[in-house]
Amino acid sequence: MPVTHLATGMRLTGLFTELRRRNIFRVAGVYAVVGWILMQAAGVLENSLHLPDWFDSAITAALLIGFPVAMLLAWAFEMTPEGMKRTEVVAEGESVTDKTGRTLDYVIVGGLVLVAALVIWQGTRGPILRQAQDEGTEVVANTTPHSRIKSGTGSELVHGSERATNDAITNISAASIAVLPFADLSPDKDQGYFSDGMAEEILNVLANLSGLKVASRTSSFQFKGQEAIGIPIIAQQLHVRHILEGSVRKAGDTIRITAQLIDAETDKHMWSETFDRTLTTSNIFAVQDEITKAIVEQLSSRIAGPTKIAAPTVRNADTQNLDAYELYLQARALFRRRNNVNLPNIIETFEQVVAADPDFARGWAGLAAAYGVAPSWDVLDRDYFTLSNEAARRAITLNPDLSLPYAVLGNNKAGQVPGEFADAFVYYAEALKRDPKDVNALQWRGEAYVATGFFDEADAGLKRCIEIDPNYLQCRMWHAKTKLFQGKTDEGLALYEDALSRGGVGGELLYAITYAHAGDDRAARLVLASVFQRFSWLNGRTERLYRALTDPAFDFKQEAKAHEVEWKAIHGDYEAWSGATALIFKNYAAIKRETNNPFWWIRTDPDFLKSPDRKRVIRESGVYDYWRENGFPPQCKAVGADDFECE
Repeated sequence: MPVTHLATGMRLTGLFTELRRRNIFRVAGVYAVVGWILMQAAGVLENSLHLPDWFDSAITAALLIGFPVAMLLAWAFEMTPEGMKRTEVVAEGESVTDKTGRTLDYVIVGGLVLVAALVIWQGTRGPILRQAQDEGTEVVANTTPHSRIKSGTGSELVHGSERATNDAITNISAASIAVLPFADLSPDKDQGYFSDGMAEEILNVLANLSGLKVASRTSSFQFKGQEAIGIPIIAQQLHVRHILEGSVRKAGDTIRITAQLIDAETDKHMWSETFDRTLTTSNIFAVQDEITKAIVEQLSSRIAGPTKIAAPTVRNADTQNLDAYELYLQARALFRRRNNVNLPNIIETFEQVVAADPDFARGWAGLAAAYGVAPSWDVLDRDYFTLSNEAARRAITLNPDLSLPYAVLGNNKAGQVPGEFADAFVYYAEALKRDPKDVNALQWRGEAYVATGFFDEADAGLKRCIEIDPNYLQCRMWHAKTKLFQGKTDEGLALYEDALSRGGVGGELLYAITYAHAGDDRAARLVLASVFQRFSWLNGRTERLYRALTDPAFDFKQEAKAHEVEWKAIHGDYEAWSGATALIFKNYAAIKRETNNPFWWIRTDPDFLKSPDRKRVIRESGVYDYWRENGFPPQCKAVGADDFECE
């Protein structure tokens, strides 16, 4: 070997030995492991703290620039018992590079273990997300700012399911949005009703703009608390391109509202802003207007073609009383979860609203609705129909453009005994003229169509209600009833079971009768048990009713007497017979019209269908009077001057 080559090889060997002695390779390994972990942390922080999209890229660039600097420092300095010293001034016995090297080895091994754990976690999380999407997992609830999953390079991790989601979103109109419930960031976390109310107010304004598709309140609010599923998947399930999310923080007399608009296709922020204001109703409405205006501007800039989104109008606060407004948001939130237990509290809260501000039209409308539904939930301690009518008319006087008061008046007209259905349909038309998407009006009008036997009209209106708001469960429940009364039993039970699985309630005795008639005794028993537990009838005992539906040897006359005695022993003089229980016991003479249960259309008891009591109840309900003035449904016809028959 030539001398020059040998000398060069010896110099390279010496350099390599010196690099090892100074722990250059170990420092490089530690730097690589720590740098990778820092890039992962940067990706997480960018999303959780809503930092700019360039944040993780800046961290990566800084780490790359810092690498040669770290290598130079490791070469130039050495650790000694007295601390860091320049390498050339360190005597051979003072160096502790061997000890430092062992420490660095431990750091490298620990870092590699951590890296492996993170890689395994990311690899398993992706399939879980894919499975959740592929199985069409239905999630109940949302809100709080979303997060994106980052890969080891700081770029977005896009799995196969996420790519499919983005492809699906690409085909959705840009003029579409869902408003998720805002997160409650108040110190005591007790302002959920307020943060939800802010999101709902903005949603309502957007929903009334022509040219813009807005996911319904119940559909978008089902994702509350489920932000981890990811904005693209939520948007795909709601069939929208854009998502609005935000947060509300109340502290003393100040409020901070943060909103951010996200393009679900890219999972990127299009717009975000924070509003710090003094807590007044005027400021709250002003912020809502600013947010809706910004959304329309952002979306309008992306829409091609002749379709344009209408510009939102500036709204004035319909109450200057902050206490009244907050109570209204509380009462409205409770009303959506109404039942026979919490309805008295709902009524009391709405009464506090109008007491705080007697000129608050929406407060009176809400009170009218709460009064109006009370009888159908067996809350009967006052004349609620009269109270409801008075509250609804007060709301109309204050603001004739509201749809809800007209819908309430219609429901009251149809629900009283006897019902005045012609007037009811006039009020429903007035409500829908003011707001064609008023699902309350669509539901209650559907009930009136069912009561009067116009099932095709009921079916069409209830389908429209479900189309507007797929998770408005009362429309689903009444759609199922319509099918049962049309004789489409299998379809009706399937619709009922679907609504029940979503949380729907109501009409349980009707379905218990239908299940028993179809031979499904187990389902009949379970439905009976659920309704009696919910209303605490007969202390939850349903054995006698179950035998009435399933035992061929059941003594209806004797057992009906025992039922009445037992009922009065528990409930006093409270009416022992509802329409459905009287029907089950074949006590037809005791049957009275219920406010929201047109059981005269039930097809499972031939004896009742042929009995004079069926005709009596139809007459007492006001249905026959409506037919005489407005025409009969297809399954019924007039007989003589003052009689009728139905198939």
